[in-house]
Amino acid sequence: MPEQAHDLVIRARRAITPEGERAIAVAVRDGRITAITDYDTPPAAARTVEVAADEVLLPGLVDSHVHVNDPGRSEWEGFATATRAAAAGGVTTIIDMPLNSIPPTTTVDGLEAKRAVARGNVLIDVGFWGGAVPENSGPATTKELRALHEQGVYGFKSFLSPSGVDEFGHLSPEEFRVAAEAIGEFGGVLIVHAEDPRVLDAAPPAYGRDYASFLASRPDEAEHAAIRLVIDTARATGTRCHILHLSSATALPMIRAAREEGVPLTVETCPHYLTIAAEEVPEGATQFKCCPPIRGSANRDQLWEALREGVIDCIVSDHSPSTVDLKNLDTGDFGTAWGGISGVQVGFSTVWTEASARGFPLAEVVEWMARRPAEIAGVDGKGGLVVGNDADFAVVAPDEVVRLDVAELHHRNPISAYDGRQVRGVVRATWLRGELVDPAEPKGRLLSRG
Repeated sequence: MPEQAHDLVIRARRAITPEGERAIAVAVRDGRITAITDYDTPPAAARTVEVAADEVLLPGLVDSHVHVNDPGRSEWEGFATATRAAAAGGVTTIIDMPLNSIPPTTTVDGLEAKRAVARGNVLIDVGFWGGAVPENSGPATTKELRALHEQGVYGFKSFLSPSGVDEFGHLSPEEFRVAAEAIGEFGGVLIVHAEDPRVLDAAPPAYGRDYASFLASRPDEAEHAAIRLVIDTARATGTRCHILHLSSATALPMIRAAREEGVPLTVETCPHYLTIAAEEVPEGATQFKCCPPIRGSANRDQLWEALREGVIDCIVSDHSPSTVDLKNLDTGDFGTAWGGISGVQVGFSTVWTEASARGFPLAEVVEWMARRPAEIAGVDGKGGLVVGNDADFAVVAPDEVVRLDVAELHHRNPISAYDGRQVRGVVRATWLRGELVDPAEPKGRLLSRG
């Protein structure tokens, strides 16, 4: 083979590039994209792959909000199963949340424990968020945040209300300000579960099988009050803050105003908020419970408009699994069931189904689910068909329709809010650094910021 030849060329009549959809040939050498040419003039390569006529070549998707839970709660989820599910959904990079593992990723030792169990067990690339908790967010304890930053975490997850697990405490407004100031000193980002505990405490508690009871227990104002605090803190400190899993569309005006003002703020939402409405949740169907909650159909419409306007930046799964028993399916009690939705495998299909019905092009979905998550998290070389990026691809059949079956999903525990849902768009192949992902050969890498 001539020295200048490439290892691989993938030819696609339809591909989503930063310039939009077009016919291209993508050349790969040593796991990176080395050239992009017109479809009809491919470079020489040792191997050429042709994407089928009914398929589209996408960059590998990036999911920056995934709870793997390993070590400590590996019966909830593990790196092997989580990354297999992600790969089946066209995701080639995930960033793992610092809870619900034991220990949490709030110290360098906790980060090393995560990396130890992940190493050699990941089918795709995995990075890690650190955690900002009371123990490392006091005036005398923030050195641990800097140490985690120096070890390559992508930023710091915080809760403004109880997280649901004792080992990952929530920050008071004062601790949140201290953490933001410390993180800003080294140019980090603070990502926030934004619900206010005082509003939650004042709301009626959830109980029984009626979803409306659970919805009333997590009112819009809980998000509003917490987001106000985040905006005020970002404005005062200059530290970039990122709102996780935005649920309440009525918070959008304050977010829009803050961004227009120049406050360093980014925002994500999730497939379940965009594709499911509160009116559709059956009685006792605790597989739909998550925090903040799925709200009504009018709220859903407003979230889509905010994506259209760019007020919401990206879509990520908030894959938050548990064992089946913690969902209390036998009683259907929304007050006692664990809150979390497992969606890393089905994010693309569910979002594309809804987006296409609303008139959004496939390129927009790729923007929200690949380029922008990579950019916001600071993951280099991911999220776009760009020369120099890793040769990570998803090959999808955007018009193929299937009915999702929880028994065919790869996350550890067979429970899903999407079971039985008909979706449009099937991921047929996922490539990592120029190689097809093989479930029998975990070749993913552990990533570090920078």
